[in-house]
Amino acid sequence: MPRDRRGAAFAFVATIGLCAYPIAAFLAWLLVPRIPFGVDGWRWVTIIGALGAIVVWWLRLGLPESPRWLAQHGRHADADRIARTIETRIEAEIGRPLPPPQLLAGEIEEATGSLREAFRPPYRKRTTMLVIFQLVQTIGYYGFTSWVPTLLVAQGITFTKSLAFIVVIAIASPTAALVATRFADRIERKWQLACAALAIAGFGILFSQQRAAAGIIIVGVLIAFSNTILAYSLHAYQSELYPTRIRARAVGFTYSWSRFSTIFVGFFVAFFLRHYGTLGVFLFIAGAMLIVFVVIASMGPRTTRLRLEAISR
Repeated sequence: MPRDRRGAAFAFVATIGLCAYPIAAFLAWLLVPRIPFGVDGWRWVTIIGALGAIVVWWLRLGLPESPRWLAQHGRHADADRIARTIETRIEAEIGRPLPPPQLLAGEIEEATGSLREAFRPPYRKRTTMLVIFQLVQTIGYYGFTSWVPTLLVAQGITFTKSLAFIVVIAIASPTAALVATRFADRIERKWQLACAALAIAGFGILFSQQRAAAGIIIVGVLIAFSNTILAYSLHAYQSELYPTRIRARAVGFTYSWSRFSTIFVGFFVAFFLRHYGTLGVFLFIAGAMLIVFVVIASMGPRTTRLRLEAISR
């Protein structure tokens, strides 16, 4: 995507992907309290979700390789073929020729990298920032999205009614991503991330004090909205911080720390919920989100509307 539309592209793709949230929430509300054909409802929800993996496997077969990556590995003919295919399709869609490409000297380099490079200047600071960020951002994101039914029950809401609330709250996720397409490339990416973290912290503490249905839904929607801004912008942001030769390795390494911390988030939330209630859970989440804000605000470079390789240098 062109540099002035990268954020909007990530937000648009997130809009499509996040439609799964309200769909899954609706399926849970419909099936979990029941036992269709003698099989527990939660198993049906899991099976339906798993079937999507087959669709993904089929779709990925037609996914083109990145022309930038191909050129960087010396496969210029393949890179040119794919780029021309994309450009021809876009020209047909918009009904006019595309402007000539603007390529800076040295932007496409034929070089190979290694993960060790991610720990050398100027990438070492970025790698450290992303590792810390990924370790704690899952506390805010999954601490709410995965535990909201249990948190609502802890606040005196029946389980069936909590699932109904979640359907409404989940609609905010794709809606937020769609709204983000309007400002994704107008506001600096790092500040979208940092401010979303602060919003999750504040709205989370407010959510813990809600007992009425209207308050739960309104504040829950605000948390879901903030979570979506954090999620789409983090994926856009981390992909902009490394050069092509190490981008996949470095992002894979740093993002793996979020998968690692996810192992323990459920145990932490359960501990705080049992001993300190929903307020304790959201104070814990707020602390994690404050760390996210400080790390991104103090260590994160600017990336919005800048060339990928220029950001790397």
